[in-house]
Parts: sequence; C-alpha cells; structure tokens
Amino acid sequence: MRKPLILLWLLFCSIGPAAAQVSVGVAFPGVSIGINLPVYPNLVRVPGYPVYYAPRVASNYFFYDGMYWVYERDNWYASTWYNGPWALVAPEVVPLYVLRVPVRYYRQPPAYFGGWQANAPPRWGEHWGSSWEQSRSGWDNWNRRAVPAPAPLPVYQRQYSGNRYPHVEQQQVIQSRSYRYQPRDAAVRQQYQAQRAQAAPQGARPQQPQRGGQDAARAQPPSRQGQPAAQRQVQPSSQGTSQRPPPPRGQGPDHGSQGKGSAQQPRQGPDKGQSKAEQQGGERHK
Repeated sequence: MRKPLILLWLLFCSIGPAAAQVSVGVAFPGVSIGINLPVYPNLVRVPGYPVYYAPRVASNYFFYDGMYWVYERDNWYASTWYNGPWALVAPEVVPLYVLRVPVRYYRQPPAYFGGWQANAPPRWGEHWGSSWEQSRSGWDNWNRRAVPAPAPLPVYQRQYSGNRYPHVEQQQVIQSRSYRYQPRDAAVRQQYQAQRAQAAPQGARPQQPQRGGQDAARAQPPSRQGQPAAQRQVQPSSQGTSQRPPPPRGQGPDHGSQGKGSAQQPRQGPDKGQSKAEQQGGERHK
C-alpha cells in the first residue's frame, strides 16, 4: 500500500514543475514576471478611463497611452509589446490614470486589496506610505469630464505570436513601421523613450574631426601675412616700374655728359631738361 502512494507522490511532483512553467512564463533579462501570453490578449476599455484591461488574462494587465502595464508581485512593469520584455517602473513614476483604475479590474488583486471599495482606486498612499503620497499629492482627484481619449490599440501585434514573436532588436523596427502613435502622457513618454534607447544598438558613431589649431592653419590657403612689411610695399611699385619703357640712349643721366663734372650736368640746363621730360611724359600719356 505504501509503494503505490510513493509512486503517486513522485508522479505529482514531476507534473507540478511542468504546470508551473506554463503559469510563470519567460524570464527576461533583468526582470522576471509571472505571466506568459502566447497570443495577443483581448483588451476591453475600462468605462470612463483611457485605460484597457485584459479580462481573460490571469494577471493585473492593462494598456494605456501606447504601452502595456502589469502589476505583479507588488511591482509595476511596462512594455511596448504585449508579452514583454518588461521593464520595472518605480511607484513614483507610474502614470496617474493607471493608478486610478478601480479595484474591480484587477484580475489577480493582492491580499491587501481586501476590504477596499471595488469601484474606487486602490489605496496606494496607504500601501506605499506617506512619502509616496506626498510626492503624488492629488493623484486620486481629477476631472472625470475631461478624461483624454484612449490610445489606439496596437492590433498589428496579433500576427506575432508563438514562435513568430519578435526579439527585442526586431520589435522597435516593426513598431516604428506599423504603429505611429506617440505617447502624450509625460510619464509614459519618459518610459517609452527609455525603453527605445535601451533596445537601440549601442554602436559608437564616428566623430567628426574638429578643424582647429594646427589643422585649421594647414587647411587655410597661404597668405602674405608672414612677409616683411617692406616686401609688401615694394612689390606693387616694382611691378609698375617694370612696365615703363627704357629711356632713349643719350638722354639718361649717365649718358648726358662725360668726364669731369658729369655729376653736375643736370644742373646746367634745368629748363631744357625739364621741357624734355614733359614732352616725354606727354608722349607717354598719348
């Protein structure tokens, strides 16, 4: 009699872990949550809220402003795809409309939800303490007539299930091509951008060379700033004198006189020499 009981106990223990693997789901890098959705869930809008919930999922599963939100094991998680990967979200940055969802729409409410009003939001301030309640003051007060419209459901993800569920590297590419909605809530937008940045490839971009210092000096064309001032002033005058025709032979200062007193020859006939110079100048101007 004892042997059959032992066999039945061993058989039960062998089946238990297999069944538990179905409910626990997949452990993603860094975060492991207790759900695994093989197919896209059926989402129903919470009346009067811009939030959807999954009535057929055995978890506290919601959709708000373009992202999925799960409350599991006393923690909030978020993802851009219905089956993760999931990122841990601190209680101080959970979107307000997610916190305001009434208790009745939590499919697996924790034990401390017991006794709370089903049509009212959970008492997060009582659970997380006064410091959280001070940081999120007024979270449970809002104008119910000015509730924003809900975000469109990403129904394109229905075709990705089972083995066709994309990896993290592929999810961002598929979403950017199939889902153009951008989060409007500041808290959701911050979480959305953080997850996209983490999923993006971490390849270092080539840096553009900075043209400055010696590189900039080598890139500039050569200038005349390094030449002496005397050379800069002489060059235009030398070019002008090179274009003048040489004086006729016998009329220059060297050929006007010979022997002694040749240096004083220009003084003996100033009027005559001047008239010749003027005539030569006039002929040149003509």
